[in-house]
Amino acid sequence: MKKILALILLLCVPFAAAAGRGCDLRAPEPRAIETALSLGMRVQEALEASGARVALVARVGQDLSHYGLVHTHAAFAWRDHPMGRWMLVHLLNDCGTDRSSLHDEGLGAFFIDIHRPEAQIVVPSERVQGRLVQVLESDLAEKLHEYRYNMVSFPFNPKYQNSNQWLLEVFAAATATDVAITSRQQAVDWLKATGYRPSTIELGTITRLGGRMFKANIAFDDHPFGRRMAGHIDTATVISIVSFIRARDEGARVITVTVSDWAQ
Repeated sequence: MKKILALILLLCVPFAAAAGRGCDLRAPEPRAIETALSLGMRVQEALEASGARVALVARVGQDLSHYGLVHTHAAFAWRDHPMGRWMLVHLLNDCGTDRSSLHDEGLGAFFIDIHRPEAQIVVPSERVQGRLVQVLESDLAEKLHEYRYNMVSFPFNPKYQNSNQWLLEVFAAATATDVAITSRQQAVDWLKATGYRPSTIELGTITRLGGRMFKANIAFDDHPFGRRMAGHIDTATVISIVSFIRARDEGARVITVTVSDWAQ
């Protein structure tokens, strides 16, 4: 009975559209649910064993290996969440539109419809965890949310925001010691000044035009003109955020969790 209850809590909320994808009203396949629950349980066990209060959890939502990316989307796993259990707090694109919302989600639901059953967990130092909890408990986390969504938003321009960028700006607000960050402009300025380096995605002209013309959740007008015209799109990714966290927080630990018996 306890195991069944744990599985229910892992799912916790209805299956929301994953970041950067349109809403899919079809029920998940049984195999996808089994994989999500299995990976979610293993991530929960790793989180419990780590002793963390809050951590970053990333998934392989789609295959972006041709851009040199593995983990595509990240969330904060928060044990001190007001609901009293491990919950994931993250930004999701609203059904392929140019808008986004902040969501709370169970660990199982987070891993529905993934490309590969692998999760990356980043456990910050206790000092940074405490500051992150303070931000997540306050209204600052919502103030740092920009509803205008862009899958490839430029991280040093607050015009748009992608899912990973929101997480990065929350980390900035929690760890900045030289300035009290209370706005997105302050967050992006601080990130630039402290050496955050986004990932560069190389896109051809046709790809850029197609994305802008046919995808409401993709825009390029926030990027520097010269870089954009050369096909260099700089954006916040999981790998760039993890690198930044490890550079800023020497006590941060990285844990990889997989489901080894999974077959695609």
